[in-house]
Amino acid sequence: MIQDLTTGKPETVLWRFCLPLFGSILFQQLYNIADSWVAGRFIGENALAAVGNSYEITLIFLAFAFGCNIGCSVTVSQYFGAKEYGRLKTAVYTASLSSALLCAVLMLTGIVCCGSLLELIRTPGGIFADSKRYLDIYIWGLPFVFFYNIATGIFSACGDSKTPFLFLAVSSTANIAADILFVKCFHMGVAGVAWATFLCQGVSCALAVTAVLRRLRTFRTKGAVPFFSVPLLKKFVMIAVPSILQQSFISAGNIIIQGVINGFGPSVMAGYSAAVKLNNLMITSLTTLGNGISNYTAQNLGAGKLSRIRAGFFSGLKLVWLLCLPVCLLYCFGGARLLRFFIDQPTAGAIRTGVAFLRILSPFYFIVSAKLAADGVLRGAGMMKQFMIATFSDLILRVVLAVILSETVLGATGIWCAWPVGWSIGAVLSLLFYRSGRWGRKSLPADF
Repeated sequence: MIQDLTTGKPETVLWRFCLPLFGSILFQQLYNIADSWVAGRFIGENALAAVGNSYEITLIFLAFAFGCNIGCSVTVSQYFGAKEYGRLKTAVYTASLSSALLCAVLMLTGIVCCGSLLELIRTPGGIFADSKRYLDIYIWGLPFVFFYNIATGIFSACGDSKTPFLFLAVSSTANIAADILFVKCFHMGVAGVAWATFLCQGVSCALAVTAVLRRLRTFRTKGAVPFFSVPLLKKFVMIAVPSILQQSFISAGNIIIQGVINGFGPSVMAGYSAAVKLNNLMITSLTTLGNGISNYTAQNLGAGKLSRIRAGFFSGLKLVWLLCLPVCLLYCFGGARLLRFFIDQPTAGAIRTGVAFLRILSPFYFIVSAKLAADGVLRGAGMMKQFMIATFSDLILRVVLAVILSETVLGATGIWCAWPVGWSIGAVLSLLFYRSGRWGRKSLPADF
């Protein structure tokens, strides 16, 4: 359902738009959570460690898909808000062609280099083969990941957050069933986990792309619409590249951190692998809500309704803080029970690692959520330079401190302490850039 985010009470409009996005990301995360759960419960602790180890590398590929999603979504949002449907369609076609080319390059790179990346992060010999097998299958499913992200970016740009939610609800539920079927019944091991994800992502991608093509036909335009535009490509790239760099740097940083963690042995690896899934569920949810604020900002910027943007920021901030409170309490006091959901026969070291990770990080969700809400406005207004300064300050501090503190008496606990420091510095910068009000002086380009 198409929704115009430029009319109606800002809080009501934004919440109605963002809540299905939140539901979508919960089901999106079910893909990875289901993989870890099935690996840990039905195969063993080493299988869980292998899936978690591979996951850090898959995030590199997801970073590019996510950047294409944001670049397409923000660009299309601005033209949807301005009711310029010809440019909207050309932006969609341009983003799709560019993303397809990028996906092909990444597939080739992944096929050639994944083994080297696993060696780079010091993957233990006992889980190397399973990690490599998981990644090999995952790489062949990259086109599904890319085109699904492009499709959901278009839906979000048009104010439709419900359609992607329905697709993900069905495919994620099917993924859990397929995971269990391939591993429990067919005894395919870690490869079964990867194939289940491959098949279900393919189904959700096909459904989403078909729905997008039908949706585009409803936008009436005069005359033929250009299938490619260099100016719109530049606009797409200016939004997509900083988002790709952000996510890529997060992934590269996580790989460095994973390499440090691997030095502490399988128990710490398994505990971190389980706990980081819970943390990523929360952070990805907050990031998705921030993306909703980006779409809201971009539509209202395109419509020239700048006063609504500030109201939308405070409404978004209220929404993310309401989400943070119960999750923080759950992770602090129920973390051990949640971790046992992933590991059938956990060692004391694995549980101790996971609990420490969750208790150190979860109170700071309130801070990082404020940063992500402010980032939503910056990105929606095209203020990518400021967005990158705040984001990279956070990421660099987090990685450097993780490496340094792991060498102290804190050991693995020192790694977890690096997250709150980076989040806090990044939040201060993002909020200062938001308060500067420069987003109110952005406008759509005149060229086509």
